[in-house]
Amino acid sequence: MKLIVGLGNTGTEYENTRHNLGFMVIDEICKKYKLATKFEKKLKADMCVTMLDGETIILAKPTTFVNLSGDSVVKIANFYKIQTQDIWVISDDLALDFGTVRVRVGGSSGGHNGLKDVISKVGEDFTRFRIGIKNDMLEKVSTEKFVLQKFNKDEQEKLNDIVKKSAEIVIDSLKSGVEHTSI
Repeated sequence: MKLIVGLGNTGTEYENTRHNLGFMVIDEICKKYKLATKFEKKLKADMCVTMLDGETIILAKPTTFVNLSGDSVVKIANFYKIQTQDIWVISDDLALDFGTVRVRVGGSSGGHNGLKDVISKVGEDFTRFRIGIKNDMLEKVSTEKFVLQKFNKDEQEKLNDIVKKSAEIVIDSLKSGVEHTSI
């Protein structure tokens, strides 16, 4: 059993913002397999449970806002008795150039408050799928403002392909295992 969590913020004002890349990838996986998430109040997430390639998969989008994502992740993990090594988290990453995808097991939060919160609640031995959002604007505005901005026109043109590519990397990892990689 795997728990695959996409980090993001709920609410229409946060749709299509850089911090919601994790949500976008979960939505893309759901679209590919014709799945629908349902709000689970006790677990603080929009989620669904399905079978992919013979394995039970839980897809989740915490409704706690990014910085408190660990609250939802630990609740889901405890409810379904999921070990930390079977938790996969998809997030944006300021240190990676826009569209770069990096997969890694364990490590630090890299300054990402959502990952920091997940680490504080479940430990650090989970898999991270980090998707780069860095661009030239990062130097001109605060980090907080940057991650909550909508993608610019150039990014919008590439965003659909990046989300699809990221979803495929997650799906391929279910089939072949996680490899430390940067694409």
